[in-house]
Amino acid sequence: MTTTLFNLQREHIAHLQRAYSEILADNGLDSLAIYSGHASVHFADDHAPPFQAYGHFIHWVGLADVQHSWLVIQPGERPQLYLYAPADFWHLPTQLPKEPWVAAFDVHLCSDKISPPLTGNAAIIGDIERLATNAQLASKAAIQPEAVVKALDELRLFKTPYEIACLREANRLAIAGHQAAQAAFIGAASELDIQLAYLAASRQRESAVPYQNIIGLNNHAGVLHYQHYDLNAPKQRYSLLVDAGRRFRGYCADITRTYAGPDAPAAFGELVTAMQGLKDELVKGIAPGVSFVALHEQMHHHLGELLVAHNLFKGSAEQAVAEGVTRAFCSHGLGHSLGLQVHDVAGLRHPDGTPAPAPEQHPALRLTRTLRPGMVVTIEPGLYIINMLLAPLRNTSLPINWQLVDQLAPCGGIRIEDNVAVTESGFDNLTP
Repeated sequence: MTTTLFNLQREHIAHLQRAYSEILADNGLDSLAIYSGHASVHFADDHAPPFQAYGHFIHWVGLADVQHSWLVIQPGERPQLYLYAPADFWHLPTQLPKEPWVAAFDVHLCSDKISPPLTGNAAIIGDIERLATNAQLASKAAIQPEAVVKALDELRLFKTPYEIACLREANRLAIAGHQAAQAAFIGAASELDIQLAYLAASRQRESAVPYQNIIGLNNHAGVLHYQHYDLNAPKQRYSLLVDAGRRFRGYCADITRTYAGPDAPAAFGELVTAMQGLKDELVKGIAPGVSFVALHEQMHHHLGELLVAHNLFKGSAEQAVAEGVTRAFCSHGLGHSLGLQVHDVAGLRHPDGTPAPAPEQHPALRLTRTLRPGMVVTIEPGLYIINMLLAPLRNTSLPINWQLVDQLAPCGGIRIEDNVAVTESGFDNLTP
């Protein structure tokens, strides 16, 4: 850990202490206990899926895989970290990193699972429903007080310089994986081999990724959350879509790239280049005071222009948007908030915690906020040939070039995604 990163983390922890003190005072609380959570086994089995700690716990300590642990916050007092670290010959016991930030906490290594010590008017947040002591805890403290959770979610929406540094490093590590994935594609690898190349170059095991990597060759690139890895390489290589990330100290990179293969029609390669430019244009639009909904609508306007320019739609860009053609080619939102969760908290709320739902025309949009400095968002325009979305348009008189659509169908689709921080004067693209 560099001195600079430690200094940023020390300032981050001081920022959290001030902010938590204000939130607890506003809600009449003397203490707050945050439970890290724990993994649950699969039904009728003794194996559990990969675990991710509660975001508000990671916000303080940066440990994304710690289970059965507690963090107790009291205004004016040092944070108390109760770390579950049993003697165990089946697993490597939990250990704190040898880093200076640990000195900011009073650390208690616990060989048994404990209940947190609660002082005065207390509250508890986290997944405690499955704890054996749930009823006992509920009798002593407020459980998941909505106003407190919403305030803490709002706090997490605005990243400190330490968090931006972590997100930047997560991007750097993920980019190495994307470069290896592209090289594997050039080498005619299968989806599984591309995935393994990505993991090796980004230096992570599959259970540690922030979300399941999407590695889609050919028409699989048109499945938005494609969830399999073919073992064998296809005979023809039209396209590759890689949507894959990396964690650093709990913070997530979420990057997507699309490549045209040697068997793709020339029109597809031209569209990939055009979508890169569209993404860059939208990134340039990020600034304080900009409505993300308006930016999403701008994406559709640009997408309409792109469809016209590349002969996929023979009407006007305005008609393509108004008639829902752009929505059929891109059914997802422009992006989302990014942080300790890939789809980070508070994206669909107003600053006061009231709902800010997605517009009726764009139900998949995950962020409806006005951008402010400190927010980190993804910008991920897409263009896909998805038959179930385009099929209803075939029975209309809309001037869609169906011959070209059918020619592009084996390529699946295109998505290009960067991670961008909102600054005081504009933006900082964390995905160079």
